[in-house]
Amino acid sequence: METTFEKGLSDSRVRQIQDSLQTLGLDGWLFYSFRKNNTIAQKILVLPEHLTQMRRFFYYIPAKGVPQKLVHGIERGTLDTLPGDKMIYSSWMELEDALKRMVRGGKKIAMEYSPEANIPYISIVDAGTVELVKKTTGAEVVSSADLIQFFDSIWDNEQLEFHLEASRALIKFVHEAFAEIKNKLKSKQKITEYDVQQFILKRIHEHGMTTEHYPNCSVNQNSGDPHYEPTKEIFKEIHENDFVLIDLWCKKNTPRGVYADYTWVGYAGTTVPEKYEKIFQVVKGARDAAVSFIKNEITKEQPLYGWQVDDVCRNYIKSKGYGEYFIHRTGHSIGEDVHGNGANIDNLETKDNRRIIPRTCFSIEPGIYFIDDFGVRTEIDVFVMENKDILVTGTPLQQEVLAILK
Repeated sequence: METTFEKGLSDSRVRQIQDSLQTLGLDGWLFYSFRKNNTIAQKILVLPEHLTQMRRFFYYIPAKGVPQKLVHGIERGTLDTLPGDKMIYSSWMELEDALKRMVRGGKKIAMEYSPEANIPYISIVDAGTVELVKKTTGAEVVSSADLIQFFDSIWDNEQLEFHLEASRALIKFVHEAFAEIKNKLKSKQKITEYDVQQFILKRIHEHGMTTEHYPNCSVNQNSGDPHYEPTKEIFKEIHENDFVLIDLWCKKNTPRGVYADYTWVGYAGTTVPEKYEKIFQVVKGARDAAVSFIKNEITKEQPLYGWQVDDVCRNYIKSKGYGEYFIHRTGHSIGEDVHGNGANIDNLETKDNRRIIPRTCFSIEPGIYFIDDFGVRTEIDVFVMENKDILVTGTPLQQEVLAILK
């Protein structure tokens, strides 16, 4: 059965959150924000963007009962779009007293907090505020990481269609970009990394898509830097016999649009040298091992975690002797932001112990990087279905380094 959530924080949405709290054995979810620093709260609570929000607010959804709002006296309308009873404070003493009353004896409450900042993407509430909540309420503060997945990372059918539309467009664009390189080189015209970036960006906009960051084209040693990005001032020219990495992402320019994100590699010649193809086959093997593992494990009854998938992918590359050159996580959550708030495929930068849950999407993008020479990455997206199956997007998947001039 499809999981969907209503737009806005309606009473039914509150009940869904309360059901999840009860399932997870939590007494409540306490949202906190100061100067709009909690972007997750802004999104899940669907707060109007125009509000000033220069003072602290708390919003508490108990596992059972009526939500509670705590706002400052000069911003008393901040949470008026949300259901629940309102309390107003001006002094810090009033804030602490109201905070104690609003939680009402809850013993285990969730906040945007991660023990030891293990998952920095949701480690938003500062240590002092966590200490304040513990002191005034006597509650144990636990991470809202799993709750966030349910209410920020799950896609409905419309969003899946948005993703597939972006996916088809990106695969078209990457092949058009390689063709543009071929045409320029064949006609002895100059073409640079920046030119390719701008070519792809233009195609994204022409197709009614948008992107929060510019696409990337990296040549030779620049491809050995996973986060290299050409600019108008900093770029390399592309010549024959150059190795070229293109990383591109976009989403449909519509409310609730979600991203697709892929990486392809090519060689500006008619025949790809063995040194490039050899490394590509290793990263492709790691990619395919990760996908096979997910497909197999998702059918089982026990939970599947992002760190487990990373281990499979990373261990494959280690087995081929290149472990030290795989310097980033295997993948990231994908949503309305290209790096979403769901489980990442990571046991390197963090040990991501969030469950991989149905109707969420993430990338699989192993890479091997020789910093002073070249780097190879292949990237696809995986959407987890509700029928214990997965949908791999970005097809047809790259199977060998593309000979651009062939």
